[in-house]
Amino acid sequence: MKQPHLFDKIDLQLIRTLHTLLTERSVSKTAMRLGQQQPAVSVALKRLRELTGDPILVRSGTGMVPTDEGLKMLAPVSQILQAAEGLFTPARVFEPAQAHETFRIAASDTLDPLFLPSVMARVKALAPHCRVEVHALSAQAQYAHDLGQGLIDVVIGNWAQPSEELHRAQLFEDEVACLVSSKHPAVRRGWTQDDWLACEHIAPTPAYPGWRGVIDEHLDQLGLVRNVSARCAHFGLMPRMVASSLLVLTTGRQYCQRFMQGPDAPRGLSLLPCPVAFPKMVYYQLWHERSHASAAARWLREQVKISAAQLPHPNPLNPT
Repeated sequence: MKQPHLFDKIDLQLIRTLHTLLTERSVSKTAMRLGQQQPAVSVALKRLRELTGDPILVRSGTGMVPTDEGLKMLAPVSQILQAAEGLFTPARVFEPAQAHETFRIAASDTLDPLFLPSVMARVKALAPHCRVEVHALSAQAQYAHDLGQGLIDVVIGNWAQPSEELHRAQLFEDEVACLVSSKHPAVRRGWTQDDWLACEHIAPTPAYPGWRGVIDEHLDQLGLVRNVSARCAHFGLMPRMVASSLLVLTTGRQYCQRFMQGPDAPRGLSLLPCPVAFPKMVYYQLWHERSHASAAARWLREQVKISAAQLPHPNPLNPT
């Protein structure tokens, strides 16, 4: 019969007992330190002697001293215990000031322009040795995969129906509004639903074949179709395109107002209520079960939550 592998006879508790015996040099003190009965430690010492083929501890006068082989074991046994502690402790404890994590965030570029800078500032102030990577959102079909594979830690964006496969937490809400040039006829005379549908609209380039944003998804449910005559993959450029044309950008009010208040914002922009009733745009952070219990990932999600809660409230929407 094949002899069982040596590793099959060793567990972490036995390694811990060996380390304590070598440092305390006493069976009774080892038992007290480990909270065990002395006979149990004596049995463990016997197993260790059988496994190593060495006495490990021998009597010297009124006490015990490690053998030469026992002394050689102390350093590697200490390393094993430190490695084990490092392996399991991060799941329970996270010290941001000492941590060297890399946090990966995938986020929509339709977010309030103040939001991600706030998240970055909080993380770098509280966890100065951690790296932060902000990624653009890719095709929706990849979210769960990327989160599950650990390629990203959290996804932030707005969805009418977030994936049921993922954990989620609501961050903030926004209302739908329309950004137009101040020269747009609707600024002077207002508009009806039919007027709005007939206008030339600008919308994001589809992230993947068949993709529909929350605006067009809701219009589909109402049986309505707007006239999208321009698309752009760079959301941050759209307000400037609107300022120099008669295009209509329909998106979150907070994004539009923050852009208009920015020092580099072009002049000649107006924000109008949308004549079509839309539900609130709800922004979430999503994460996978893989990182649900991780202390580092929980800490990151808490910073995201705090940053969202601290966003200044936008001004009331002025229809004129």
